[in-house]
Amino acid sequence: MAALEKGITANGTGYGGKTWNILGQVYFPKAVTDSTFAFETNSEPGQFVPVHIHPSQEEFILVQEGELDLKLDGVWVKAKAGDLVRLPRGIPHGYFNKSDKPARALFWVSPAQKLEALFDKLHNLADPAEVVRVSAEHEVNFLPPEANE
Repeated sequence: MAALEKGITANGTGYGGKTWNILGQVYFPKAVTDSTFAFETNSEPGQFVPVHIHPSQEEFILVQEGELDLKLDGVWVKAKAGDLVRLPRGIPHGYFNKSDKPARALFWVSPAQKLEALFDKLHNLADPAEVVRVSAEHEVNFLPPEANE
């Protein structure tokens, strides 16, 4: 990865024109360096990312529009527009749009580790079991489905 490049990644676009479709959700990379990886998600009602762990990254979520329900270390919490969610490494977490409106959020992880490479591999991958397998190869470990209850 290169050093952080000055400039603006415009609303509705990804850095370098890149976007990902990960199980139906649209992701836009916003900034990519060795130390930080920032991306925007757009979650329609009913979309979610199951409970998982980043063993070597801190993660943050700034909810920009709508609201997200999060399972954070086994506890359900709700984050609304303007709220910042802090996710220390090793803490199980997942996010869910349980509302009837779209949600938009800016995520960033530090250090970047293998997350951009993971998103490249997950782009347009439709098999959830393969998503779990590939994610584990990139230091993102999904918990069993009952963790989402």
